[in-house]
Amino acid sequence: MSLVNVRRDNKDPFYRYKMERILTKIEGKGNGIKTVVVNLSSVAQSLARPGSYLIKYFGFELGAQTNIDPPDDRWIINGAHEASKLQELLDGFITKFVLCRECKNPETVVNIKDGRILLDCKACGQRSSVEPQLKLTGFILKNVPKKGKKDKAERKAARKAKQNGGGGSGDNSDQASPNGEDKYGDIVSDDDDLTRKIKTEAQDLNIKTTAVKDDDWAVDMSAEAVRARQQQLPGDFKAKLVLNGDDEEEEGEGVGSTVYDEFGNWIQEQAKEKGGVDNVDGVEIYLKAKDLGIDTKHRTVVVLVQTIFDENIISQIAKRAPILRRIGDSERHQKAVLGGTERLIGQLSADNADIYAQVPKILELYYESDIVSEPIIMKWGTKASRKYADLATSKKVRKAAEPFLKWLAEAESEEDEEEEEE
Repeated sequence: MSLVNVRRDNKDPFYRYKMERILTKIEGKGNGIKTVVVNLSSVAQSLARPGSYLIKYFGFELGAQTNIDPPDDRWIINGAHEASKLQELLDGFITKFVLCRECKNPETVVNIKDGRILLDCKACGQRSSVEPQLKLTGFILKNVPKKGKKDKAERKAARKAKQNGGGGSGDNSDQASPNGEDKYGDIVSDDDDLTRKIKTEAQDLNIKTTAVKDDDWAVDMSAEAVRARQQQLPGDFKAKLVLNGDDEEEEGEGVGSTVYDEFGNWIQEQAKEKGGVDNVDGVEIYLKAKDLGIDTKHRTVVVLVQTIFDENIISQIAKRAPILRRIGDSERHQKAVLGGTERLIGQLSADNADIYAQVPKILELYYESDIVSEPIIMKWGTKASRKYADLATSKKVRKAAEPFLKWLAEAESEEDEEEEEE
């Protein structure tokens, strides 16, 4: 994914504040033509602003209708608009609604006070006001978030600013970030590349399989055949998955359906053939799940976490984040990520007891990659459970997670106090 400086007038290649370059897709014809801003959510998150602010600003500047709360993340502007044009408009949005007037850093948080929009800079502490005559100003004032419920992107921006030590506008001393992040400290994201590859390879797959007879795809699901396939699985893998009884029965499938065993076994076979799980392509994994009819199931996530990650999980999360998000981001899917991780850590600890020390960093990367949300992590950390691993392992994982859980709780408390003071 092509990254550009948030301030494009700053040509420093090591400028710490990066965002994805705007990507668009033109759809429809005639009066029905429209522009879909493919990665608007990602760009908005980099700027710590709600996506509705960006899309509405584009609409005002272009004199076009937009949707401000799409349930499917498809941000649309009526008419055909080039990505380069939107990128130029975005520069204006950043100058007017993001950059600190004092230090020109984008580490600002929007606050509403006495009918005015204030930008609180977390880098230099300056508080500056947004021009009241701007069209978007009225929209923002009419769509004020509920008190104490800051946009997730804003919360992350404030926390990252604190972690950076409130670096000034000329501070470019950041070193290469830990595994799972790029050198600018941002999580690497390939969601759109993954989507394009999936569509392309799915089309190729459809072409290749059109001549295949239906009975070639038939799978013997008799009790005898199921037991036979289970016996063929490696012993440690059968112990690792243990899908039976880990959750409520999903619609249209029996408890302990061996389709998940088949999926996990396939990933392991691919990893063996290709010299390691890191060499198994995420698109191939997704297409296999789709072929098995489990591409949206939360149990698929449990299998994925146990098979696409190993002792190098810290360096693998960024690469695998797109497929985990694509399978699903509901509460059940997020819980499945944490549950699968418990099970994986328990398995790996048999050969490496130090793996527990990596739990805080794993959770941090899950959070920063938008794989698991803050409320789900906090709720998970309150009580050990036998649902995904034995109770002793579950307790150890949560004990190891305490540093990150404490950081989340303290950050939440500090933000609440700041909002009360305002």
